[in-house]
Order: sequence, then structure tokens, then C-alpha cells
Amino acid sequence: MQISANLGFLYADLPLPARIHAAASDGFDAVECHFPYDHDPGEIRAALDATGLPMLSLNTRPGDTAAGEFGLAALPGRAEEARAAVAQAVAFGAAIGAGAVHVMAGRSLRAAGSEEAFRATLAHACDLAAAHGMTILIEPINTRDVPGYHLTSLEQATETITALDRDNIRIMFDCYHLQILQGDLTRRFEQYLPLVGHVQIAAVPDRGEPDAGELCYARLLKALREAGYHGAIGAEYRPRGCDTRAGLDWLPRLRAALASA
Repeated sequence: MQISANLGFLYADLPLPARIHAAASDGFDAVECHFPYDHDPGEIRAALDATGLPMLSLNTRPGDTAAGEFGLAALPGRAEEARAAVAQAVAFGAAIGAGAVHVMAGRSLRAAGSEEAFRATLAHACDLAAAHGMTILIEPINTRDVPGYHLTSLEQATETITALDRDNIRIMFDCYHLQILQGDLTRRFEQYLPLVGHVQIAAVPDRGEPDAGELCYARLLKALREAGYHGAIGAEYRPRGCDTRAGLDWLPRLRAALASA
């Protein structure tokens, strides 16, 4: 299994191109990011080319974070802004060679018309992404961390994807969020594997390095592989210390455990 560094959280003291180089130096196989839009895509592409690391995904802009926004796609009355965020993400992703865009649903509070807004934005996103051979990802996110978030279960994600009937939309299976939301991850993964586009990991409940807490990732990732998953694993955790590198001893230990299977 390839292990990807999520540069939204890791090496946060460095500019994004330097984070890519740091991830390569520390032995990650790929990278992914949150919001790269303050950087020159040419510089990011140059860093990716120099290191040979693929950029797996990036997120759409979250909206007005100072006002508590965490995505736009499922917010009724915000279709124009949501589409602009999608267009920006797809264009930026295409420029840096990213494989996928995570379209952030937002804190809809399940208001009237929110699911319809979400599906309309996603249909537009799928069409834009398809022109570049890119995948659209949607992610159930726990409401303990993000109260009012629109997408909160694998079942809801499946209903949305089924209704869209597009070939290039998949679920971001974030083990941290889904353990908090629903648990029973091995069985749920087996059930929803055909719709899974990417997997992310972090410790539960503190979202630190994936070497502590409720989940044993050595066992869980073996089970995911045995179920038939051959994609990358995104390390989307918040380092417990201020230095990402000081906490990376989990990485060779996890690799060794997976190699021993």
C-alpha cells in the first residue's frame, strides 16, 4: 500500500513546495493537500516532478472560515459560489496533475433544498473533472468536529452517488471520521468498497499520529487490503508535537507490519 502525506496538516511550518520535498525525504509515496490556492501551481508541479511524488487530491475552498463555513456545495442559494470553487479546484488540480478533487459539502444543517444543491454541484463537478480524467470525492465528516455538516454517513454518500449516476465520483473513506460516526469499519469497508476512492487515517479520538487510540491500523489496513483495496492510504492527522518529523516513527512500523502479512 502506498502511504500519502496529507500536507494540509503535515509539515505545516513549511511552504507547500517544501512540504512535498520533506514528504519525499521522509519516505512517503505520495502527497495530498487541502487548499493550495495561495501557491503558484507551477512551483507545486515542479516540486512534484522533482520528487516523483503524485498529488492524489485537493479540496475545494471551504468558504468563509471566519464565519464558520466548511464547504459550499450543499448550501442552498450558494450555487454560483460552489460552482466557482469547483471550477477553481479542478483547474488547479489539472495544472498540478492531481488525481481527484474533494468537494466539500459544508454545514447545511440539513436545510430544505440542501441535498438537491449538493447533487447539482456534484454533477457539475463530475462533468468538469471528467474532461481532465479526474475523480470527484465526497467525504462523510463527523459532527463532533464539524457540527451541522451535511454528509454524515456512508449510506447517505451512497444515495448521493447512486442518484448522480456518474462514473467519476467516489467516497473518501476517512477512518477517523467514520469510526466516530459509525464504527464497524472493516465490515463497512467491505460493503462499500466498490464506491471507495481513497482512504485516510488518523488516531481516534485525538486525530494524532495513527499509532495510538481506538484503532489498530496495522490490523485494519491488512483487512482493507484483503477486502480488495489497492489504493493509497492518506495520513491525514494532526501531529501531537510541533515537528512532523519527530513523530514519524509510526511510518516504518506500519510498513513493516503490512509487509509481514
